[in-house]
Amino acid sequence: IVPDHYIFRMLYSQGVALEDLGIPRKDGGPVESDPRKIWQRFADHFYLFRGTPTGLWLVNELYDVFGIDTKLTGKSAQKIYDKVAAKLTRDDFRPRALFDRFNIEVLCTTDAATDPLEHHQAIRESDWAGTIRPTFRPDAVVNIDTVGWRDNIDALSEISGITVGSYGTFIEALENRRAFFKSMGATATDHAALTPYTAPLSEQAADAIFQRALKGEASADDAAQFTGHMLMEMARMSIEDGLVMQLHPGSRRDHNQSLFERFGKDMGADIPQATEYTNNLQPLLNAYGTDPRLTLILFTLDETSYSRELAPLAGHYPALRLGPPWWFFDSWNGMEHYFNQVIETAGLYNTTGFNDDTRAYPSIPARHDMWRRAAVNWLADLVVRGMLDEYDAAEMATELAYGLAKRTYKL
Repeated sequence: IVPDHYIFRMLYSQGVALEDLGIPRKDGGPVESDPRKIWQRFADHFYLFRGTPTGLWLVNELYDVFGIDTKLTGKSAQKIYDKVAAKLTRDDFRPRALFDRFNIEVLCTTDAATDPLEHHQAIRESDWAGTIRPTFRPDAVVNIDTVGWRDNIDALSEISGITVGSYGTFIEALENRRAFFKSMGATATDHAALTPYTAPLSEQAADAIFQRALKGEASADDAAQFTGHMLMEMARMSIEDGLVMQLHPGSRRDHNQSLFERFGKDMGADIPQATEYTNNLQPLLNAYGTDPRLTLILFTLDETSYSRELAPLAGHYPALRLGPPWWFFDSWNGMEHYFNQVIETAGLYNTTGFNDDTRAYPSIPARHDMWRRAAVNWLADLVVRGMLDEYDAAEMATELAYGLAKRTYKL
């Protein structure tokens, strides 16, 4: 509950204080520390999740993963707490045992460019056969308006062994880290931006912005220009090193300023906004969109862009693929909208199948189960209406559940 904004944002919207859920305050002020009381408060309000994907995932986790068939309510909260706590002490509920039980073939983490990946190294040196891969996420050093950016650049210098004092050395350090991530098994990068704006800068212009950022003098316009340029650079690097590039734009982060000031970032106040792709991505796609070495996966928090922009773009540019419904749309209705608005124009094979971005490990089976059910429900409708035969539908179901993701991410 404490680290899961999918849960506590709903409770907060109904007047439950984050302090009462054990969420740490930036000032170190008092918050609830008794896990039983936090669980009880959650269970008292579990009815709020009726009809939501979060509610479906949680019910599935309790029943299928923990074997609990009692409905979660305020009255049953403590008995269920005891059962879950007891299960978590058992060897068959340790992470590696669940990895095997969930039949996971590959699990990828998302890691900062400055992460030493020591846990990945420890796994590689162990006798465990599971496959865990890192994913290169450089936002904290690429987006110069990030809080703590200057410290992040110092960390990049230290971890790469390259003194980052100019745009040129910055690029050199990023390429160094990408190579390290790839040596540790990475097959993809991940990038977040407020908009998918892209535009190239000359090396001189990029360095001028970088120098202003080092001095703490960069403007909001500088930040937007630099991020747009660096998305171009990330595409260039992906062409050279083969890492699949993912782009997740469109989230207005930390919309609730007072909450941010009290608790910090990622407190459930990230809000989707309208996102334009056609014009914003044209510079990148004109430069690299037809290069067969690039795979660029686009995600969106703006469903209105599916049929208007994203499907036509992916149905044309060889480098483009459309990622599955993401975040607020990782839901039954979100998946139906996606299938109905994307496939007719983009085709199935310009999409990527499904990958979840859960922070809740036991929810992995539930999330994939929902995708598979939504996919075959959509396919069955096409069969009934005579738009597909059963052979093609069965093959497409396998692709949606497994094949597309495995090929797209080079797994």
